[in-house]
Amino acid sequence: MKKTIALLFALVAVSCSKSKDQKTEFSEKALAETLLSAEGTQVSFQNILEKHKGKTVVIEVWASWCGDCVKAMPKTKELQANNPDVDYVFISMDKAADKWQAGMQKHALAGDHYMANDQMEGVFAQAIDLDWIPRYIILDKTGKIVLYRAIET
Repeated sequence: MKKTIALLFALVAVSCSKSKDQKTEFSEKALAETLLSAEGTQVSFQNILEKHKGKTVVIEVWASWCGDCVKAMPKTKELQANNPDVDYVFISMDKAADKWQAGMQKHALAGDHYMANDQMEGVFAQAIDLDWIPRYIILDKTGKIVLYRAIET
């Protein structure tokens, strides 16, 4: 009986870890979406990812109005200090570019910064299954998503 219960728990754990929430690549819809760069130009998400080809990438989705995001900023800086060979991409869900830019300056996070054009409930957010921020997505050096739904640094 104990073996049966242990096997049942193991099967549940495996099925949960392989749930549909863990994706290994972005949808065509997500890749085609454009984001506003810190320089003021529109850039496709695919081009953003191609810029970091061959590198491990941490994508952090955040907003200046998000208390949990702001609380996580020191941990993100620590992560950056401990992993200088990793590329960091920050995607803001702010509603106004001036708030996003003020947040970038205030938190001074090293990396590439972009803002979604249609915030938390827009096409890009839906395409990456965004339901909470901060949200972290990690890509390996081949561009494969190895962590899709982390909400803590």
